[in-house]
Amino acid sequence: MATYNFDQIIKRTGTSSVKWDETTNVFGYGDVLPMWVADMDFQCPNEVTAAIREKAEHGIYGYTSVPLSNREAVQSWLKKRHDWNVEKDWLSYISGVVPALSAAIQSLTEQNDKVILFSPVYYPFFDMIKWNERKLVTSPLHFENGRYYMDLDHFESMIDEDVKLLLLCNPHNPGGTVWSKEELKQLGDICVRHNIKVVADEIHGDHVLKGHSYTPFASISEEFAQISVTCIAPTKTFNIAGLQAAVMIIPNKEIREHVNLFQMKQGTIMLNTFGIIAMEAAYRYGDTWLREVLAYIETNMEIAIEYIESELPELRVAKPEGTYLLWIDCRALKMTDEELKECLLQKGKLALDFGKKFGDEGDGFIRMNVACPKKILLDGLARLKQALA
Repeated sequence: MATYNFDQIIKRTGTSSVKWDETTNVFGYGDVLPMWVADMDFQCPNEVTAAIREKAEHGIYGYTSVPLSNREAVQSWLKKRHDWNVEKDWLSYISGVVPALSAAIQSLTEQNDKVILFSPVYYPFFDMIKWNERKLVTSPLHFENGRYYMDLDHFESMIDEDVKLLLLCNPHNPGGTVWSKEELKQLGDICVRHNIKVVADEIHGDHVLKGHSYTPFASISEEFAQISVTCIAPTKTFNIAGLQAAVMIIPNKEIREHVNLFQMKQGTIMLNTFGIIAMEAAYRYGDTWLREVLAYIETNMEIAIEYIESELPELRVAKPEGTYLLWIDCRALKMTDEELKECLLQKGKLALDFGKKFGDEGDGFIRMNVACPKKILLDGLARLKQALA
């Protein structure tokens, strides 16, 4: 018997929700159904809420350190779920994965160094490279039968002495590909050969669907561990992104000291009190919630894919291997990104993420977040048909 009711619709408008309250600012329309930004429309685990409530009732919210028990909770979670043994000293705390990307870029590269990535990819990758005045190098992913593949020959051909860093999205956002251990090994061997450090955004590592397995890049070998910064957080896993708490796992002492020194220079050496508490409670007690939400999302994926295949046969979508994001190929419609936007927003009253946002290779795709109650999902699918049929 299920513990949680994910069919419950919880009103989020009027709560300063980016997803629900910022559609006018982001899309130019306020009367649209938001299925874009990657947070879930589900309440987090009861144990997380209880831990936050207990602290709130204490009434004193002074400066708060990260206790040893939090580090132990992170260690235990990674060992139990992903068979990865990490040392307490490897953990550096930060407010989020995007700030972690920026910290790694600034501390491990110099201005005008090159940073390479696979495209399409989570759009802040591009922003962090550009805003930190590094040079972007892209290696296009190959999309075949609804799955992305790395073109490692092309990737290696793009490397020169100025390429210092790879930003890796594992599992892949927006495509939903969960890179296999063998794919990551081949990639890592190239990076070791060319002395390239790897900053891996692995925030979706807990959201892997049946039949697939997430492998932390740094867990594959000691060589890979020594060139890596792995960025994780409970925020995507347990829907607590607003509490802003993440972890960088950095086995290499020299790299870790560089990153930590940058944080000290920025003054970003403490986490929000409630973020610390929520992180520990989620990692200690969130197993049941995660198991049930993954089953619910899996069903939502099946509903969405079946609907699109039946009602919108020109579109192409494969069941993702991970994440709760559906990456939909609309290229057969022969519409530009702007034309897609106009149809979805004006005709369908539906707010999705548009593919060009994730790099030029995303042109003609849309991203739909299906981590919502089924009633909202069905409404969104009907709007998609109204817009594009």
